[in-house]
Amino acid sequence: MNPLTHFNEQGQAHMVDVGAKADTHRVARCEGRIRMQAATLALIAGGGHKKGDVLGIARIAAIMASKKASDLIPLCHPLPLTRVDVAFELEADSVRCEIVAETVGKTGVEMEALTAVNVALLTIYDMCKAVDRGMVIGDVRLLEKRGGKSGTWRAGDEPAGGIG
Repeated sequence: MNPLTHFNEQGQAHMVDVGAKADTHRVARCEGRIRMQAATLALIAGGGHKKGDVLGIARIAAIMASKKASDLIPLCHPLPLTRVDVAFELEADSVRCEIVAETVGKTGVEMEALTAVNVALLTIYDMCKAVDRGMVIGDVRLLEKRGGKSGTWRAGDEPAGGIG
């Protein structure tokens, strides 16, 4: 059996049938970072950006993006999200974003959380690119998922690269 569930027996892409699965509470927690110059970080921290509250706008963008994951990712199921929490942490040379997304449904909510992280970081880039075009987005990853048949998974529970 092919471990890549988005391919059928003929090797063609398809949307996974989740109709027979039970609705369960599902949670995904993801993170990502955008590295930047110290002056850019200070501008964000001080709230002095002429475009407004950078992190506040990035928070709204993340929530909006989480609700659009299935519009952006071809085989992603649309999910009724019950919660999306967005947190930012200012680090020495970066802004860290952490997303917690939740649903009660038949499939996981990881793609919604990962989409939200990426769009939050892209929004920060967009708002700050006039002062720092060298910002780098990275370290985007799933930290934890809970719920469903496979139960709980946390980063570090398996070797890096994860197949197997």
